[in-house]
Amino acid sequence: MSAIFLLVVGLGAMAVGYFVYSKFIAEKIYQLDPDFKTPAHEFEDGIDYVPTNRFVLWGHHFTSVAGAAPIVGPAIAVIWGWAPAFLWVVFGTIFFAGIHDFGAIWASVRNRAKSVGALTGDVVGKRARSIFMIVIFLVLLMVNAVFAVVIAGLMMNFPSAVVPVWGAIIVALIIGQMIYRRIMSLAVVSVIGVIALYALIGIGPSVPIQMPVEVAGISGNAIWIVILFGYAAIASLLPVWMLLQPRDYINGLQLFIGLLILYGALVLLNPVLVAPAFNSDVPEGTPSLIPLLFVTIACGAISGFHGLVSSGTTSKQLNKETDARFVGYFGAVGEGMLALAAILAATAGFATFGDWQAMYSSFGQGGVNAFVQGGAFIIHNGLGLPEVTAATLLTVMAALFAGTTMDTGLRLQRYIFQEWGDIYDQPWMKKPSIATGLAVGTCLLLAFGAGGADGSGGLIIWPLFGTTNQLLAGLTLLVITVMLVRLKRPMWYTLAPLCFLLVMTILALLIQLRTFWNQGNMFLLVMDIVVLVAAIMVAMECASALKRSRAEMAAQGD
Repeated sequence: MSAIFLLVVGLGAMAVGYFVYSKFIAEKIYQLDPDFKTPAHEFEDGIDYVPTNRFVLWGHHFTSVAGAAPIVGPAIAVIWGWAPAFLWVVFGTIFFAGIHDFGAIWASVRNRAKSVGALTGDVVGKRARSIFMIVIFLVLLMVNAVFAVVIAGLMMNFPSAVVPVWGAIIVALIIGQMIYRRIMSLAVVSVIGVIALYALIGIGPSVPIQMPVEVAGISGNAIWIVILFGYAAIASLLPVWMLLQPRDYINGLQLFIGLLILYGALVLLNPVLVAPAFNSDVPEGTPSLIPLLFVTIACGAISGFHGLVSSGTTSKQLNKETDARFVGYFGAVGEGMLALAAILAATAGFATFGDWQAMYSSFGQGGVNAFVQGGAFIIHNGLGLPEVTAATLLTVMAALFAGTTMDTGLRLQRYIFQEWGDIYDQPWMKKPSIATGLAVGTCLLLAFGAGGADGSGGLIIWPLFGTTNQLLAGLTLLVITVMLVRLKRPMWYTLAPLCFLLVMTILALLIQLRTFWNQGNMFLLVMDIVVLVAAIMVAMECASALKRSRAEMAAQGD
């Protein structure tokens, strides 16, 4: 099948989702009010609460939720064939991710920009809040620790990406001043930022920076991880307008240009999908398609981490409540477009079916490498760019997105510690510097305490990320659904995705339980049981909260 056909159908469906379905949800279900005073105005402090242009905020939100996950998940999941991955990304974006991300912003904005974890205590109950906080902490811990490993690995393997990755921070600092102090119009600043970013990508291959394999007995990978956490700690304490917003905004523009380059090359080359639609000859050890597809592809279909960003940083910067549709739902569409690009690169970016099989020799193979290799093949043959330049472009894209997610993730982890300080009356935990130190400390403890000298400890618990992340998405949908019930609005648009996610997550946890038992991996077995118990408790809390809310509404009606 032609890759162009898949591209047109996928983008067309997502466009209908945004222009038709999200408009219905905004007007009839969430009922956005342009005159509602958002927390960004009510609590404006110039640091975390900052009313922000919706295009700039979209850039922050989109790049924060994207990271490397919408590339990695789909590029692994195509081992089952391109059709299941394609269908889940498209329908997941329209009916799951868009509603979830958009709804999390709306719910938070309507409740003084509380994070979805803290909001659970008010909407569902304290027991659900306790479960939520544990799951949130685990997800953020995994995201921050693992993305540090991913970025460090990319810079070790692709030294041509080092200058663009770190140079982008300098560009963002300059752009932030230009936007905040209104030195130039947003359009002019955008053009300057994008030109600077692509100039750095062009310079990168000429000045590769290779970290030594070992320095004073410490691996180069570990050195990069420590540097990354040092940077992320500083970035999480700076006002959002100074680095976080402009970095994410420019990266968002860079991604869309990168997608246009990849999609344009694909249209000119018109490659065929060398991978099968449904792979009946999967490598030995590959788990079943159902339910593992729905936890392997999280970002790009639906991801609980998005709810943390939506209710953590995005809701504190929303200028008007009506901007939530563009920022939240279209942010999910942008991520769906990136996931679609990953699927096309990983299935049409190989010369033969044999080359594709060699890449996917076992489950878990592919990922970023398949995206970079396949995407570079398409760009090189479609546009004639040197393959090393194309590979650098795609590597920088992945690294920058992982970096922006790590920036936001550490800030969110700081927020969680501060909220714990507020909930449990511990004033010392509410101080930003102390909360940041705790966030960095727990991540480094996992990275080096569990992973040894190379700092790869986050990878040990990463196999549980998919299920834990989808459990978090279910909790977020639960909060939104209960709010809708109390407001006497239709709830099925969020309840149906919630039920589907809980069923798939519990099934996946049970399958993983057997796998860990067979492997003799007691640590992951115990962790899996903890998450499984949390999932079952969430299902019970869901039923209880909905029953209670409906009874309250019925009593009020009487």
